[in-house]
Amino acid sequence: MTRLVEHFQRGLDAPICLTWELTYACNLACVHCLSSSGRRDPRELSTAECRSVIDELQRMQVFYVNIGGGEPTVRPDFWELVDYATAHQVGVKFSTNGVRITEEVAARLAGSDYVDVQISLDGATAEVNDRVRGPGSYDTAVRAMRNLAAAGFRGFKLSVVATRHNIGQLDDFAALADRYGAQLRLTRLRPSGRGADTWDELHPRPEQQRELYDWLMAHGEKVLTGDSFFHLSAFGQSMPGLNLCGAGRVVCLIDPVGDVYACPFAIHDAFRAGNVREPGGFTSVWRSSELFEQLREPQSAGACASCGHFDACQGGCMAAKFFTGLPLDGPDPECVRGFGERALEGVAAGHAPRPSQDHSRPVRAGVGPVPVTIGRRMPAKPCDESPL
Repeated sequence: MTRLVEHFQRGLDAPICLTWELTYACNLACVHCLSSSGRRDPRELSTAECRSVIDELQRMQVFYVNIGGGEPTVRPDFWELVDYATAHQVGVKFSTNGVRITEEVAARLAGSDYVDVQISLDGATAEVNDRVRGPGSYDTAVRAMRNLAAAGFRGFKLSVVATRHNIGQLDDFAALADRYGAQLRLTRLRPSGRGADTWDELHPRPEQQRELYDWLMAHGEKVLTGDSFFHLSAFGQSMPGLNLCGAGRVVCLIDPVGDVYACPFAIHDAFRAGNVREPGGFTSVWRSSELFEQLREPQSAGACASCGHFDACQGGCMAAKFFTGLPLDGPDPECVRGFGERALEGVAAGHAPRPSQDHSRPVRAGVGPVPVTIGRRMPAKPCDESPL
């Protein structure tokens, strides 16, 4: 009998879920932002175009979309699109820094059975979090969680990117989630977007990888990981979940201008499969793009073929390898057997690929989250409109 994971490796007629970045506009400037968000792109999909994409997802029977950005709630039509998706049997999970989660919004969210919320926080204390996400961002996130808890929203997600500065706070994150009736979600730091410039100083050290692995094995049933730590399976016991790279097989990304990428962490022309504005729309891209067909072919173990742990870790993360200059059939840069670290020594400085998009905006020291004032007018060019 064919195992379920083998079906996934060959790709499905529709993604189980997909990430959809509605806007690059953001009131924060997190140093590890995977999409280098900040300014709004004038080519953003219109409300009508977004509705058309949702119609396609309904026909394809996509289970849910994970909406992100940027800060998705700053789009004036955000709630309209959420309502349209849920009315068309497409569930919505959206990630937010919490800036728009007021008491009124929290009450609305608590009354919906088809919308889930992820509050982003990268430190269990303001000192750790605000160094990554910006001054005041910790208080903004905690206020949002407090509002959701007070409204009776149980089981929303506290989403944390694991870095060398917060690995020692895992128990504190779990306690924070419990305090507000949330579920902890840990994801891996990738060298994507602005993270390409900060990965060297933020990604966990080898001994912290082991600490993370042991903690996840002890608490895994209560913690979501989105299969982002399958490279840690080479320590011994496999991590809970699929333990494979689902890029172009079961997941993908739609960016604010409609470009479709194999992976949310691989926003680069090399992983662009098409655009939803092209003939055939998203359905054609998913089912017929040359890139996705290649990704669904059996993958070679390459340089990892001689490693006895390949079946467990599957060579690690495609995006992490690409943006650190390593070959896709080589070891993960954070390979727990040390092969990635040695491979990185052969990558010449400045020779790793750079992300294709950058919507960052200048940031003044000491400036934290401020009210967002984006209107429905489309800017003539990116620099014409800031989310501030």
